[in-house]
Amino acid sequence: MRILLTNDDGIRAPGIVSLFHALADPSGELGGPIFGDETEIMVVAPETVQSATSHGVTFHEPLMARRVRMSEHMEGIAVDGRPADCVKLALSALWPEQFGEGSRPDIVLSGINSGANCGVNVIYSGTVAAAIEAAFLGVPSIALSLHMGRGVALFDLAARHARRAVERLLEGGPLEAHECLNVNIPLTERAPGEEEDARGLAVSAGLASQGPQPYEKMTTRDPEAMPPIRVCRMNTHGLVDEYERRTSPTGGTYFWAAGGGLNFHATEPQSDVDLLFAGCITVTPLTYDMTRGAGLRRWADRLV
Repeated sequence: MRILLTNDDGIRAPGIVSLFHALADPSGELGGPIFGDETEIMVVAPETVQSATSHGVTFHEPLMARRVRMSEHMEGIAVDGRPADCVKLALSALWPEQFGEGSRPDIVLSGINSGANCGVNVIYSGTVAAAIEAAFLGVPSIALSLHMGRGVALFDLAARHARRAVERLLEGGPLEAHECLNVNIPLTERAPGEEEDARGLAVSAGLASQGPQPYEKMTTRDPEAMPPIRVCRMNTHGLVDEYERRTSPTGGTYFWAAGGGLNFHATEPQSDVDLLFAGCITVTPLTYDMTRGAGLRRWADRLV
């Protein structure tokens, strides 16, 4: 199987590097490459951090692309653009150049993002945008994100969970051409102050670095244990926006975003937010068709 790997945190981010190594498994610790010896992975990702750039694309500036090496076993193409740019450029030019005219990856994986992309965050997420762009262009995709806390994120361990989740999702057969799945991995980290080689436990969600949380406590768990996987809906309540008013040296007023990335006005039971905080890996099928079907007939009747 051929995989296009991308992200929005930048090509050198620990999430994408760890995910590559979990998929390729050069050490053989996980039993070899995820889909056997025929696994091929091409990495095309932003040169710099592009978090919360959503589905922006570049039209009036050149997209600079250069090959870089991230580790002994990993190299890729860094693109001076946004996540959706990376997918568009890869599928239309970079992939055919490497694998032959008319060829395409079997799947696009985007991540692992440093921070959960659940609820309405999927609208702002560059990680999800890259996956949506791939699905729109006819290549199935999976976006992968990690809930961050105040401890030290164990990306290598999270990548192993991500690999197992991808294997589970594909064991029944490949995704359809335009399918996109959004996957979130719960806190997988070493608590603050622990030694480098300690396993640690997940810290309380109320301390998470993504901001104030709707849950004050979360049951501690062994981060090495594979979390349960749950298919669920996206939480559809807005974020609680907060801004600090500040004064510039010249006397002007400006505002600095101070809200938490996972502080929602409400959380629906059994939604991605609810289950993520319960310690589950969440899987939410997404669509790029933004048509509000319920409104078609009403507006058509109004304009008769």
